[in-house]
Amino acid sequence: MDDDQSNFSRRSVLKGAAAAAVLAGTAVAMPGVTAPSAQAVPRTGRARGREVAIFGGGMSGLSAAHELIERGFRVTVYEPAYLGGKARSHDVPGTARGGRMALPGEHGFRFFPGCYQHVTESMERIPLRGGGNVKDRHLINVETAVIAFDEAGYAPTTAPASIMGFVDHAADIVELDNLRNALTTGLKFVVDIPPQELAYFVTRELIIATSCQERRLGQWENTPWIQFVKAKGKSPAYERYLAGALTRALVAAKSHTASARTIGQIGLALATSATGLIGQYDAGLVNGGVDRILNAPTNHAWIDPWVAHLRARGVTFVMNEGVADFSVSGGRISSARLQSGGTVDADWYVAAMPLDRLKPLLTPGLVGADPSLAGIRRLEDDWMVGIQYFLSRRSDIPPSHIAALGTPWALTGLFQARPWNVDFAKTYGDGSVRDCLSIDISDWEKPGILYGKPAKQCTKKEIAREVWAQMSRAMNSGGKKLLKSEEIVTWSLDPGVTWSPQIANATPLMVNTAGSYRNRPTAHTRIPNFFIGGDHVRTNIDLATMEGANESGRRAANAILAAADSAARPATVFPLWELPMLEPFKAEDRKRYKAGLPHFLDF
Repeated sequence: MDDDQSNFSRRSVLKGAAAAAVLAGTAVAMPGVTAPSAQAVPRTGRARGREVAIFGGGMSGLSAAHELIERGFRVTVYEPAYLGGKARSHDVPGTARGGRMALPGEHGFRFFPGCYQHVTESMERIPLRGGGNVKDRHLINVETAVIAFDEAGYAPTTAPASIMGFVDHAADIVELDNLRNALTTGLKFVVDIPPQELAYFVTRELIIATSCQERRLGQWENTPWIQFVKAKGKSPAYERYLAGALTRALVAAKSHTASARTIGQIGLALATSATGLIGQYDAGLVNGGVDRILNAPTNHAWIDPWVAHLRARGVTFVMNEGVADFSVSGGRISSARLQSGGTVDADWYVAAMPLDRLKPLLTPGLVGADPSLAGIRRLEDDWMVGIQYFLSRRSDIPPSHIAALGTPWALTGLFQARPWNVDFAKTYGDGSVRDCLSIDISDWEKPGILYGKPAKQCTKKEIAREVWAQMSRAMNSGGKKLLKSEEIVTWSLDPGVTWSPQIANATPLMVNTAGSYRNRPTAHTRIPNFFIGGDHVRTNIDLATMEGANESGRRAANAILAAADSAARPATVFPLWELPMLEPFKAEDRKRYKAGLPHFLDF
């Protein structure tokens, strides 16, 4: 390891320049390899209409409506099911008693890492009754994470959400070796990883950090993450935890198929925000932080106030109504036919629906008007669904995300009573429930430990029993029984999963795959009055998240502003921020990439 670090220092021909880079509170924007924000939309001035039809009331649709209604447009949102999309929470039917609210169910618990900027900025602009806004009153910090391992003998451990304390801030100078050491220290909670392999993994992340834009898109975008981190030949723990489980827990991506560029960049963004060195990320500030959650059910804290605010501003919501197809005439959308048979005539049309609902709308007429839309058909989706266990005992675990690394179904969770600061028994259900353990199931393809079947082949009850068994095996390892079956009062699986008789999921999630960026659409299309929103749109965050969906809605709004030749100020689109001391390394790598040479750390 010492020899490796010495070799690392010798090979780093730019170390002197980087060590001289002073962090003066100014970060460097990293707006995605193809810089989607820089892709200009023609300002023809030939269509100045202000009537906008948005099809889809999820994160991207609400975001686009918010930006457009503030800029003088008339906005109608058509939603076939429920507002909020995959970010929503819901009442568990038939559970309210004695004046209490129904038990709170959800598609999955919400997570707002420090590198998220769009959703939190939107929250600041949603006023609440009694004063304040959603971000200031309902977004709270989580200081630690509970790491559990699906491995006998290892008790769950607590890890800090921030790595601020691991970074040497002396003289406000951060060197590459210093950053390497901080990342290594921050990952030492992972069990059974030989030190040299942990150092190697961190070096792979530093390759992404110091790669130029051209290499990120031209090489790492087309390389699967598992191949990039060179898991073959490493220890089982390296492949299972570092290369695989960590990726699943943080970004719900499959290490064997996801692109190294996407996983590496989001890992870098998470780590960068966790250092506290970037002023543009509000980690450490009031209502900022590395890991943030809501202090109430998502709809109560965020979605319902947002919809109420948009209605008050003039947005019209048409519920239980979706688009069946778009009519194309003269290279433009002439109208939209609703599923009920009605027709929508607008100046601008936004398809802000999930990938699985967008694909059937790609008719020959639509693709003929913009052939690049055909790439959408090649994008893939997968399942990530939540289940809630309502418990008779309040957990004494401090507010923390739980990452059950190595569990077959890639489970993550969160106890909700403490971070919500609520007396569950007085507030929800029939008075017998005192806490809720909300768990996300990220892998529906691997066999479980009870029935030997993947989740997609299980019944509803089998899924509930299997998830509890997997989480219990991880959390109860090491002698302390943190989860007890006898404390389960009831449970609720996301209602988007149905059996009739075959299992189906109404809310799949787009998944990143190596090389897929080229198939993802931009918010504006070659059809001058047709725009796309959703986490499948090219964004700076470049990952299927509510942050990406929110950003895409802003991009769609800005594209309409440009196409309508509006003088209104564009909606803010935030880049990912990276440490300025990395820029000399990227400049050198650009020379190497153009010369056909490998990255200077890629050995």
